[in-house]
Amino acid sequence: MKRLAFLLMLLTGPALAVLPSERLADPALEARARALSLELRCQVCQNQSIDDSNAPLAADLRRLVRERLVAGDSDAGVLDYVVRRYGDYVLLRPPMREDTALLWFGPLAILIAGGIGAFVYLRRRKLTVEAALTAEEEARLKAIVERRE
Repeated sequence: MKRLAFLLMLLTGPALAVLPSERLADPALEARARALSLELRCQVCQNQSIDDSNAPLAADLRRLVRERLVAGDSDAGVLDYVVRRYGDYVLLRPPMREDTALLWFGPLAILIAGGIGAFVYLRRRKLTVEAALTAEEEARLKAIVERRE
């Protein structure tokens, strides 16, 4: 029973990130704010949206998004404002440009380099391990195999 309660608590954690005091009275504006919050990265939590994060900076960004919406900014205007303040890294899906190419292709390059490194390492290791058995070792091995049969 305790495990089930703990699991439910973990699953509802992100839903508690947006505090009731942060919510807007207008349901349409609140829906837009939640949609925008899902597109913005928490600078503290890295791979969490500000909608899911309980970090103080995420709460500040959620309030900023809501303030800009109440001021009459469009969704694109709000995102542009936040990007101007924090840079492209604040977007969970940064735009594909020359200066953000590392964000898009860096992980793939690291994966390929690691694969090549592992391949070279295993190939060199295989070449050094393959040595012929001496006559004495072959006789011992043959005796062991015959005992098991």
